[in-house]
Amino acid sequence: MIDQTATVLELTALPDFVETEYIKDISNRALNFFKAGFPVHFRGVSGTGKTTLAMHIASKIGRPVMMIHGDDELSTSALVGGEYGYKVKRVVDKYISKVVKTEESMMKNWIDNRLTIACKNGFTLIYDEFTRSRPEANNIFLSILQEKMMDLPAGRSSGGEHYLKIDPNFTAIFTSNPEEYAGVHRSQDALRDRMVTLDLNHFDYETEVAITEAKSKIAKKHAEIIVKIVRSLRDSGKCEFAPTVRACIMIAKTLKIQNLVPTNSPKFIQLCQDVLSSETSRVGSKTNQKKVRELVLEFVKREFASPGIHVEKKKNAADTFSSVSLH
Repeated sequence: MIDQTATVLELTALPDFVETEYIKDISNRALNFFKAGFPVHFRGVSGTGKTTLAMHIASKIGRPVMMIHGDDELSTSALVGGEYGYKVKRVVDKYISKVVKTEESMMKNWIDNRLTIACKNGFTLIYDEFTRSRPEANNIFLSILQEKMMDLPAGRSSGGEHYLKIDPNFTAIFTSNPEEYAGVHRSQDALRDRMVTLDLNHFDYETEVAITEAKSKIAKKHAEIIVKIVRSLRDSGKCEFAPTVRACIMIAKTLKIQNLVPTNSPKFIQLCQDVLSSETSRVGSKTNQKKVRELVLEFVKREFASPGIHVEKKKNAADTFSSVSLH
């Protein structure tokens, strides 16, 4: 597939981007590697902010950005470019009176794709979820990252040129999920050896609170309650997949549009159960969902049983809600 509409992005700082000390540390480390001439690879579970962080750092670099999303159907030509359609040239010669001479020629039309455009112009490349592409499609990066040149396909090279020299401003940022994720390929050792991998874990408590507050516009004290509940479920180690800050944002935003605040009411408990059972049970296991709902109910009750926090006294509210949640 040939990308005829490769869009160049001009990234600016996101207005609601949260830059805590944790984020600043990762950003500064990545920028130092770029200055030394090395690409950076952010690896981590879904929901750890890899793509957002990559775009944030790209905005700090200050160069135009080309973005590629990894896919199992992605080929080398989809990265580099290929022959697409034809150019037709027609010459009509009427130099001699009453004699018309016509010459026609047809040439295949070459179109550069995003990787070539980025390498040629010194743009920043964000290759999101690059391990979802087949390893052989990514072989082109070996010479780009090491020798700083690209092998030109025969259809593109002209004037005897067989290589494209990479612009010194070219920078590459890769992101990926761990290899145990569905749809993820094992990347080549040679490719991983040419980049610096920074493993991203779940954010610290302060960062999760700040992100939840910024993305949902709820009060900080309410964001703290939501984050504590989500982190309690994560730390329990009793769910199939650990919930991420995305769950905090989903709960907070849904509360916000309903003009509600966190309480021990059935509505808040059900909201937390719905979001967290969805986030942590990706194969649809009813047994796991039931366990998660029970744990969420326990964590919400515990959170609002703390000194200084109002506990809604509604007879059998928890029992009633628990029975609803199991269906």
